[in-house]
Amino acid sequence: MSRQVLGIATIAAVTGLTGTLAISLNAQQAPRPRPRAAAVEPLPAPGGELKTVLYNWANHMGMLRGVQENDAIGTLDYVGTGTINVGGQPCRLTKYHAEINYQMSGMREDFACTLPNGQKREEIRVIGGQYAWNEIGGPGAGLVPGKGTATPTPEAYNERAIRLWSGPQGAVKAARLNGGAETKVSVEGEKTVLTYPIPGVTGAMAKATLTSGPVKGVCTRNCAERIDVRQGDTVTEFTYSNYKDYNDPEEQLDAFFAGHIVEKRGPLTVLDLTVTRTNTPNLYVVVPVPPAVKAAGPAVPTK
Repeated sequence: MSRQVLGIATIAAVTGLTGTLAISLNAQQAPRPRPRAAAVEPLPAPGGELKTVLYNWANHMGMLRGVQENDAIGTLDYVGTGTINVGGQPCRLTKYHAEINYQMSGMREDFACTLPNGQKREEIRVIGGQYAWNEIGGPGAGLVPGKGTATPTPEAYNERAIRLWSGPQGAVKAARLNGGAETKVSVEGEKTVLTYPIPGVTGAMAKATLTSGPVKGVCTRNCAERIDVRQGDTVTEFTYSNYKDYNDPEEQLDAFFAGHIVEKRGPLTVLDLTVTRTNTPNLYVVVPVPPAVKAAGPAVPTK
């Protein structure tokens, strides 16, 4: 190949490369079409027909199962960390284990904690049916002679019953009791609100405010974010957040519970609990009433 031919070929190659680079640069500099923003799905209106609201509440909690969509949550077992009130002081929890039987209406709180002065406290607070008592010597104390004692605490019945029926799951069940015959739906501040009586506690009315965010999400909508219970001049406030399935990884059921629970009575923080684990499938949760507690009589009149 002659030098002249080689020069022409070289010029052509350089010219072609330059043209390619120019096209590439022009393509980079050219304005690109902006992606369309995803359509924002409008939120459903708050409130609604009572039956639908109660259904949505239980359904978003993962409580309805089977073809008939019946409430399948009969018991609950959970543990957590945080603080609990003891004698008017915050007591740092070293153990907190709660067991609930909704079908037999019972709850046991077994905890150990350390007061600000370093003093350690341990208590087992129980409510079952129309009775309230403390167990000394371990869970189930007082049931078998010589194995612990059970001390009746009828003065604590109302407080413990309110806690049981204002829990994330207990509130749903109380509001649905008797088909929700005494439950009312309203709207406050663009949020769905339900009012219902606390079972077994005379004059105690609960007001549950439900989450109002997107429908798709774990309890971002139709789950209790706050429950206020008024009995006379006493108001107990419960706030709930961080809902998810806290069951062990191999037992995930899409049964949701609040990961952060705060209970206040007036300015006093009664409980500030971070839930670390739940055991929804635990069927063996029993709260039998010890003979000594029965002998002392019920905290509330039996019907």
